[in-house]
Amino acid sequence: MSTTDELIAQAARYLTNTYARFPVALAKGGGARVWDAEGKVYLDFAAGIAVDVLGHCHPKVVQAIRAQAETLLHVSNLYHVEPQIRLARVLSDQSFGGKVFFCNSGAEANEAAIKLARRYAKARWSSDRYEIICTQDSFHGRTMATVTATGQPKYSQGFEPLLPGFKHIPFNDLPAAERAIDSRTCAMLVEPIQGEGGVRIPDDGYLPGLRRLCSEREVLLILDEVQTGMGRTGRLFGYEHWGIQPDIMTLAKGLGGGLPIGAMVAKATVADAFVPGSHASTFGGNPFVTTVALTVLTEILDARLSDHAAKIGAYLLERLRQLAARYPVVKEARGKGLMLALELTIPAKPIVERCLDHGLLILVAGDQVLRFVPPLIISETEVDEAIGILDPVLAEYVR
Repeated sequence: MSTTDELIAQAARYLTNTYARFPVALAKGGGARVWDAEGKVYLDFAAGIAVDVLGHCHPKVVQAIRAQAETLLHVSNLYHVEPQIRLARVLSDQSFGGKVFFCNSGAEANEAAIKLARRYAKARWSSDRYEIICTQDSFHGRTMATVTATGQPKYSQGFEPLLPGFKHIPFNDLPAAERAIDSRTCAMLVEPIQGEGGVRIPDDGYLPGLRRLCSEREVLLILDEVQTGMGRTGRLFGYEHWGIQPDIMTLAKGLGGGLPIGAMVAKATVADAFVPGSHASTFGGNPFVTTVALTVLTEILDARLSDHAAKIGAYLLERLRQLAARYPVVKEARGKGLMLALELTIPAKPIVERCLDHGLLILVAGDQVLRFVPPLIISETEVDEAIGILDPVLAEYVR
């Protein structure tokens, strides 16, 4: 096996330079831990950026992969695929009874939602209803449409001109949403909790207010649940915290437990705006990924991992609040379930690097926010271990 230094050199030679990679080459994983090429172990509170909801190499996922790999990997969506149908049924039954379009990522799911909203609005309301209202500091993906929808200019810089038909308003500002809707608006696209934007939770009335406003003004409400979905926040879907239902929901990350899959779930009346030929994905929902995703979703439901995320997340949040009370460099601890953050008064990246040195993987969410999105199977003992690493790292910044 190559050493980390050898792999870093080869990466510089052969890979496009699109990631600010840490100087670590991860080689294997198990549960909530990963090992690098030299055998050093890390406690993983990044989980592939909120992807590995069952941890690494969960035995049921491994078994599903082995069995389906020996059965059928891929066929075209020109034919019916049983695992795809079964996964769609569970997603529909567990959400708001909609229909599902499968793709390969969160960006593709959001792209599908944008296209569906425009097609539905033109057919149902008016040919000039095409505008999507998005929020500042949001993140919806890296395709041209989703990077345009994303409310952080740093992601679209250099790719101009961006696509027309997108408008950005402040997050958690209901009056701004009301003012922004006009005769061209077809949909609002919002994350229930902003992830990349800093794990920002809206006020209790914000999402119910958006739901009411969209219904009154005949505008579709699209919720980007790519990060908040699949039990991450302590409910299977983030919108459940606020007692509302969207018209369209997008999923990815935790849905595949590590395999690439995205999904757009839409109310049947909206979904029916798509007809054969209006949208497609070659690999979307193939037998292999949908079998694995169905295994992941079934385990989330059977093991009540949403409830576990709520309970262990509350414990982790309390431990983070204790750190916030002790260290002036911590401005606030916040989050829901196992989607948590520490907002700092100093740059976050050096903290992430020091934790990496000591065997803990965590993320940033903006320049001054630490993000914690461990696997949903994380234990209280592992939370204590993570805090035991983070605590002395933060102490280094006390003057």
